[in-house]
Amino acid sequence: MSTTAPHSPGRSSRGGRAVRVILAVLVVLALIVVGFLVWAKTVMQGERPASLEAWTDDRVSIESFDDSIVMTPVDDASDRGLVFIPGARVDPYAYMAKLVDAVAETGTTVVITKPILNLAFFDQRPLATFTGHAPEVSDWYVGGHSLGGVRACMMATEEDVAGVVFFGSYCANDLSGSGLAALSISGSEDGLSTPGKIEGAAHLLPEDATFVEIEGANHASFGDYGVQPGDGVATAPDHEVRDEITRALAELLGAPEE
Repeated sequence: MSTTAPHSPGRSSRGGRAVRVILAVLVVLALIVVGFLVWAKTVMQGERPASLEAWTDDRVSIESFDDSIVMTPVDDASDRGLVFIPGARVDPYAYMAKLVDAVAETGTTVVITKPILNLAFFDQRPLATFTGHAPEVSDWYVGGHSLGGVRACMMATEEDVAGVVFFGSYCANDLSGSGLAALSISGSEDGLSTPGKIEGAAHLLPEDATFVEIEGANHASFGDYGVQPGDGVATAPDHEVRDEITRALAELLGAPEE
């Protein structure tokens, strides 16, 4: 006489619950990924009038590529270049107007990167990705705004560069013994990279680093993209901030050779 083992409803129900839990976890993870991608792709847009001012400046030639924007002086180009990394989720085009005078007056080629997912930390492409657009340049600097500056500081330890430039930013790794030229331009009203944070990270830069604080500038003053959450209130007009940026970069980069 054959017998059949009794069915165990407990084992079946436990298996069903496990499947439901796994499915629920996968759904939550998918929603997190989708939400992150939507957030990362939602950039703080550059202001159109400022961008147009740079595009129509006859002293500078501007080309847009998939990975960057290249700003080249039309006359008296030097052998110096600056790879500039935008802040997190800031439109790369928002920096053109703040940099156009420096390009024209110092003869420096500026390459503004277009970070992967609009976040510098996700962009692990080497410097050559961007410097390849200007093969005539021999001395490269790397810099950036906000988190872009933090990434620039990391790249300065990995790449052969002449110096590093910060716009409302600071190092998270130690460059104090690097011997690199270093320029930090900050704003007195910056609510994100505050004057206290700039001062607190100053020891990570070489002793002869130059620090320039623009009175009345806030975090968003270093680009042209409107108001940024958590920022202070700017009292300095955009043209004054641009003049101060140009003056500081000219001190670092010099003028083109005659």
